[in-house]
Amino acid sequence: MRAEQRREVLVCGGAGGLAAGGYALAAGLRGQWPAGADAVAVPFHAHLWDLLHGEASGDLLFNWNSGYGVPFLPDFFAYLMNPFSWFTAFLPRDRGELAVLLVTLATIGLGTALMARLLGRLHPGPHWLRALAAVGYGLCAWVLDVGGAAPMWLWGLVSLPLLGLAADWCLRERHWVAGSLCVAVAWAGNLYTAALATLVAGLLFAVRLFATPRPFRHRVRATGRAVTMATAGVLLSSPVLFVAVRAARGAQPESPVEPLGPSGLGGHLAQLLPATHSGRPLPDVAIGLFGLLLVCGLPFNRRVRARERAVWCAALVLVVLSFVWTPTVLVWHGLAIPAGGPYRVAFVLSGLLVLAGWVSLAHRPDPLTLCGGAAVVAVIAALAAGRHSVRPATWVLLAVGGAVLLAALWVLDRRHTDRRANAVATWVIGGAVVGNAVWSGYAALGAADSVGVPPAAARAAHAAVRAADDWPRGRSDPGPHAFTANDPLLLGGQGGGYFSGYLPTVAALLLHDLGAGWTAGGRQTASVADPVGQALFGVRAHLDDGPPPDGFAPVRAAAPPLVTLLAPQARPETSSVWSRQESLLGSQVYDAPLPVPAGGPAPTLHGTSGWSVPPGDEGTVLTAVCTPGSTAFFHGVWYRGTVSGLGTTYRSDGEQPTTAVAIHRLGTVPADGTVRVTLRSETVSQVPARPVGCLRTGALEAAVARLTAGGATRVEAGGHTVTAALPAGSVGTALLSVPATEGWSCAVDGGRYSAPVPVLGMIGVPLGAGGSRIACSFRPPGLSEGLIVTSATAAVLALAAAFGHLARRRPAHVSRRERRRALSAPGARKAPDTPDAPQAPQAPDA
Repeated sequence: MRAEQRREVLVCGGAGGLAAGGYALAAGLRGQWPAGADAVAVPFHAHLWDLLHGEASGDLLFNWNSGYGVPFLPDFFAYLMNPFSWFTAFLPRDRGELAVLLVTLATIGLGTALMARLLGRLHPGPHWLRALAAVGYGLCAWVLDVGGAAPMWLWGLVSLPLLGLAADWCLRERHWVAGSLCVAVAWAGNLYTAALATLVAGLLFAVRLFATPRPFRHRVRATGRAVTMATAGVLLSSPVLFVAVRAARGAQPESPVEPLGPSGLGGHLAQLLPATHSGRPLPDVAIGLFGLLLVCGLPFNRRVRARERAVWCAALVLVVLSFVWTPTVLVWHGLAIPAGGPYRVAFVLSGLLVLAGWVSLAHRPDPLTLCGGAAVVAVIAALAAGRHSVRPATWVLLAVGGAVLLAALWVLDRRHTDRRANAVATWVIGGAVVGNAVWSGYAALGAADSVGVPPAAARAAHAAVRAADDWPRGRSDPGPHAFTANDPLLLGGQGGGYFSGYLPTVAALLLHDLGAGWTAGGRQTASVADPVGQALFGVRAHLDDGPPPDGFAPVRAAAPPLVTLLAPQARPETSSVWSRQESLLGSQVYDAPLPVPAGGPAPTLHGTSGWSVPPGDEGTVLTAVCTPGSTAFFHGVWYRGTVSGLGTTYRSDGEQPTTAVAIHRLGTVPADGTVRVTLRSETVSQVPARPVGCLRTGALEAAVARLTAGGATRVEAGGHTVTAALPAGSVGTALLSVPATEGWSCAVDGGRYSAPVPVLGMIGVPLGAGGSRIACSFRPPGLSEGLIVTSATAAVLALAAAFGHLARRRPAHVSRRERRRALSAPGARKAPDTPDAPQAPQAPDA
């Protein structure tokens, strides 16, 4: 038994090592990191490093670095719950790409090892061929094209076989508690991929339940165990589930995505072939030529029972069709096509293909099976020929690799009793599988553009941000210059830039309404770029665009404290971005006249909604009159075209509602006070009713001095708390330059905590008759409820485990009649002290 266990560990470990080594070899030969990791994975792992080393401003509950203060626990659950992400702590902070690569390799290895184990539970067969079949899953096209740059999604590669093993225990009526823990691990690691893996694991359970004859009572019991096991596991991960659901409700909606266009039968079939990369929204499901030959030969394998073949083929056809019909694609993705890629679920189909291929391989495919599989692959290749995604490397792998694999599989069938021939054939298949995987990985890593952050510039920016850090007296913003969408996580500091699927709508709209830019429909925000906006958020130092080689320039400016006072009679004005800024500042600092058309195609004014600017090379001219010597700014928001004025020309790439452009500085207003702006666009575009704002000289400095004199005298910030001391007897509203997201509660002078009153999206704390101290604390919505449900579920699992343990140790009760019958049986040996009793049957594991 121990020898069998050691061999199983060796086989599963070998499969994981081959897959991880193959990916590492492909990345090394290509000489680049997975494309896309710099945008999300690397910054989040850099922030995890800060948290683990005590250098972050916030904690697991709240993120002071990004979005000028946003909840962090939902993002931690979404992006950093892969257990291997903790490798980051053992590497230098600036080696984030290496950390992400190590997380990717470890996850690929574990997922492949678990798949090798699941294949063995599915059907017995040659051990090392099972390992090679699992490599096709660990290095499927989804991993090479998508998962390698996203460790959070890559956990799905582990979840699918883990849930498949839990389903296997249900069929064998064993390990209910352990299976529930497996479900919890899958769901806690990443909710998105776990939900999809659970669906496919349920399909696998149904296939195995009906593919072989079983008593009806056993099917009912196994189904009951599966349902209760899945329910218990999901409830055990309730903190993740509850927090994520509550955060999703308050998150900025995803920007609209165009429906999937027709790709044709050939385009989808091409995705089954090795070393293909379409660059179009198609599912990456290739599992290598070895697995493709096996799964295509399954319908012809007469050594597999007809019923089992039929069930497997029907399941595969059902899932494949759901990947090519837009309504079912929407169902797979929660009724919304993800902006980051419309086929994030492709790994589940790859897993099913590997499982089906193993069923055929475990039954030793005969020549008819091999010929049938080769013929189907040839048909697929013929239908896919001429597609852009089919490269010359694909034909080389099909021709050379196909011939080698077919010959080796033929030897395994005809010489299956010859150990030496089997060993040689296995080595040949292993070489073909690993070579196919490395070649495909090399092609996939080179097909995508990888524009990484220059390491020297990132280190210089990180040092500049830390040198200017004055938190919590003020903010050191790594923007508006941007290396990535998550520079505050990558470089430190406290900025407005953030990209997250859980970015609160309150935070996104606050920044948008104050003139900051956004992309991805508001799921990616940027730091404010104008001086008034920076003063409102207490930004005392920031990085602006600068000359090479670093590309940024540190800038410092005076700013009020994070907590200021609004007068009791203050009433917010929201007619324009300039009036909103003035309302929060508590002073009038802008001239914001209504512009007048002065040349070119005439624009149309739609009241407070803004101007419609017609297209034309001549350009529409708008003029406004401001105080001479003031600084003019232009806020086009959704405008798409060229903006020229006061010697400045820039390109505005706005597009409603996905891309909003930040306030942009034009220049100094001339002596005649006329600001002349020319707008040239290719299509009809829109600008606000008052797109020009002129900041009067000295007005902002005076406002900052007034806010500083009347604001907080001391500010202290913890991981998810903030306290501020105010001048004695302060009245009005204490304004915290933090988005008023759900979960905040505040108290005045040690009183009762209550929800703050938002002021144009910022946290406002009414002081009533007067106050000298405020204290605010944040708690993620849903966390308390999730912990309660998890505690109750854990208690149930503990009781089930205890009862199961006692049931296994307790001897079976034997009645007096049965003892007499046993003693009177012919040949029964009687002992004077203890009667013979039949052996108690082993109770099934809980």
